[in-house]
Amino acid sequence: MSPLGPFAGADAPAPVPPSGEIPGLRGAPVRTPVRTSGPSTGPELWPAIAGRLVTRQMWIELYGLPGYGLTLRTGKAIAFAATPRDFRPCDGELGKTLLGGRLTLAGSSLEAGTPADPWNRPSPNRAFATELHAFAWLPSLIIQGERGAREALRLTLSWWGLFARWSPFAWDPDILARRVINLSCAARKMGNVATEAERLRLADILGRQARQLLRPPGGLAGRAERLTAAAIGGSVLAGATGARLRRIALGRLGQALRVAVGPDGVHASRSPEAGLELLLDLMTLDDALAQLSETVPEAVTSAIGRLTLALRDLTMTDGRLVAFQGGGPSTAARVEAARSHEGRPEAPAPGTIGGYWRIQSPLLTIVTDTAAPGQGPWSNTACAQPLALEIACGRDRIVTGCGWTPRAADRQALRLTPGHSTLTLGDRSLGEPLGGWHADLLGPRLISRPLTVKVQHREADGAVWLEAEHDGWVETHGLLHERRLYLDQKLDELRAEERLHPSASGGPAVRPIAAPYAVRFQLEPGVQASLARDRRSILLRGHSGRGWWFRTDGPDVAIEPSVHVDDGLTRRALQIVVRGSARTDAETRVRWKLSPAGASTDPH
Repeated sequence: MSPLGPFAGADAPAPVPPSGEIPGLRGAPVRTPVRTSGPSTGPELWPAIAGRLVTRQMWIELYGLPGYGLTLRTGKAIAFAATPRDFRPCDGELGKTLLGGRLTLAGSSLEAGTPADPWNRPSPNRAFATELHAFAWLPSLIIQGERGAREALRLTLSWWGLFARWSPFAWDPDILARRVINLSCAARKMGNVATEAERLRLADILGRQARQLLRPPGGLAGRAERLTAAAIGGSVLAGATGARLRRIALGRLGQALRVAVGPDGVHASRSPEAGLELLLDLMTLDDALAQLSETVPEAVTSAIGRLTLALRDLTMTDGRLVAFQGGGPSTAARVEAARSHEGRPEAPAPGTIGGYWRIQSPLLTIVTDTAAPGQGPWSNTACAQPLALEIACGRDRIVTGCGWTPRAADRQALRLTPGHSTLTLGDRSLGEPLGGWHADLLGPRLISRPLTVKVQHREADGAVWLEAEHDGWVETHGLLHERRLYLDQKLDELRAEERLHPSASGGPAVRPIAAPYAVRFQLEPGVQASLARDRRSILLRGHSGRGWWFRTDGPDVAIEPSVHVDDGLTRRALQIVVRGSARTDAETRVRWKLSPAGASTDPH
């Protein structure tokens, strides 16, 4: 039985939707189709492709051998030594509905029957199947008491009966890591309601999967997460079996964390959400080792401290994360749980961290991405959106991006330049995700030219200047894009300018032409936008109802439909689009401003 049931295309790469759908909803009029200006698969990728071609089939053949499972035996484990805490908030309703025969994951539902049997049924989609085999349902089932623990045990043993033999999807390294952590946190409670034979089998199931995490393949990008999961599994299993797993995983984890977590605490992928999830896993590992009265390795303690500091500075005023580079905003409850170990949580600080610049006033918070996206294996979630920004007005997030994350694998086009609040020149994007069989081998890496970003920051009494410039458009148009932000902290007013000007270095020979530009401001779902009579001003209202004026001197201003991905689900949203034409041999400026709305609702 396929791990997805009859779900077609389970092991094929997700298709990339037509890029022309980026600015709006499917079927909505699109005025600016988008092409990519980044290079296609370049020669620098061929060594990685060749290596993957050689090893991929080898691992499939090896792990698929009938006797391979015997090599995963970890010795006899007869008890569970710890019950590590999963710090992630848990929705108990999911467990209740599963006990009633209905399983809801990734926004889709499956009638699993009573007793539930989701393993021999077709999954609604790939996202559902991923969470199903990652045992994302297990925490909410365990908190249902003894009945939930018995059902969790039955489903786990049933899964093992069908998928004990290695398969590319069910044993995918990322899915396997999540399953091992979920099983580890629930194992002791399931063991309490199990027979002796069932408890021994459950320990063997956990041990074999944890040991598989120590083996290739898996890739550099998720190595720290996989080793953390293996160490947690080793902490749960009692005796020599668990001690050996724990020793090997912890011995390798230090170096993996030094690669995955920068000195400033930002994840190497530059995804704030990836840093949050790794922090939550390390907190679980810390708790498991504490229960065993074992010393937590310094590398783990250091990584927890750095990730926590970065999390603080990458949290917006609504309690959620900034959403950049393939990371979603997560939830305020999840962020709060990750900061629960802080003695006295501090407020986010202005300044730069990991290439993200934060400036703020009493009512305005602006975060701008002023660094290049991740490279190589760290670019599987990267987005080609230089100088993208997010703006929170009070506790209302107003300006954001389309919110693409890997959970929306079928919307890869949202990773292109128009998918966030930045400028697009011509009908191009500054990069594109790897597609086709290349992506099947290496993952959907972002393919783009090298990007250089220069930043200047100044402060004065009651004001902050932030000027950032990138050279992404030099190759195709000979133009630099500079975004200038001036924040009046006394008036809570943001004045900004988008400047396109010829590169001093000249760049390639570009004949003088008029290139269309579009400056997009993606709005948070639920934000209301009303165009004023002057056709240059837009009244914005967030969830609190407080009004803010967006004004610009751009030649063409419009409110257009867009999309926003929320936890993998696509929602309708709006975007402000300022369009015009820029000559490649001259300077072009577009000014815009965001300020609190007064008593009047129309400036003219």
